Amino acid sequence: MPSENVDVPPEAWSGVHRGPLRVGEWVRLVDTKGRKHNICLEAGKTFHTNRGGMDHDDLIGRDEGFTITSTSGGEYLVFRPLLSEFVVSMPRGAAVVYPKDAAQIVAMADIFPGADVVEAGVGSGALTCSLLRAVGPHGRVQSYERREEFAEVARRNVNQFFGVPNEPDAPGHPAWTLTLGDLAEELPASGMRCDRIILDMLAPWECLDAAADALRPGGIVCAYVATTTQLSRFTETVRVHGGFTEPQAWESLVRDWHVEGLAVRPGHKMIGHTAFLVTARRMGPGEKAPRKTRRPAPGAYGEDYTGPRPEGIPPVEPGPTA
Repeated sequence: MPSENVDVPPEAWSGVHRGPLRVGEWVRLVDTKGRKHNICLEAGKTFHTNRGGMDHDDLIGRDEGFTITSTSGGEYLVFRPLLSEFVVSMPRGAAVVYPKDAAQIVAMADIFPGADVVEAGVGSGALTCSLLRAVGPHGRVQSYERREEFAEVARRNVNQFFGVPNEPDAPGHPAWTLTLGDLAEELPASGMRCDRIILDMLAPWECLDAAADALRPGGIVCAYVATTTQLSRFTETVRVHGGFTEPQAWESLVRDWHVEGLAVRPGHKMIGHTAFLVTARRMGPGEKAPRKTRRPAPGAYGEDYTGPRPEGIPPVEPGPTA
């Protein structure tokens, strides 16, 4: 039986360590009011809070999961940060994909070890960390980002999570490539074939043709969009394309619960709408999925609708005005 203190093998690229805390690791301190601090351990350094200071040397060499008391009597829990905790507190360029949505993407887009995954855009690197964790060192994540400042923030965050030095010549995660540019142009030029494509951008429908050409038969495209207008435009574009199965759209809401004895009730805070997710599977070459037999709701594609129209639904002429 392996020792409980044997570290996770570096070649696993998990972003996780076992055993005593060491210099250069990040730890998460949580006080009795739930306030959180992430610090990088450095020998001889002191971390100061409004409840006094704590020497890093008092944390280094101990197994995580203990309580430390500051010089003014404040108590703090000490753990290594989870991936879900890291991404909500890391520096941001663009908005992050929240853990609840990253979990849905990994599960519902079926991101598997060894998968070839394309991501656009990279944002602050939150979803990238989850994708790299899911594909493992034998998979591949090809990320595209149009804005250089976002790409640089994402690179620093991903490197920090996986323990890669943020130096220009330092080798990064072996499964990750970050390209500065537009997926709609760069992906076709690369000739890459992939199993999954994740589109986190303002106009994902603009990349659908490039995604369709790159996806292997049975592959999945997944769009992460914030508004109902984006949701409608992307979903209808997938339908009109014809090379995908019927798109599935949903959102997830997370509500915590207060539990104390018989006082069991919903919490006062919840993570409500963050974004919509849409998935569809790529058909084989020259194949088309059966058309939906259910008629659209009256007015669904009425005179006010200006987006793509499925086959067999003609435009509606405006009625007479008063």
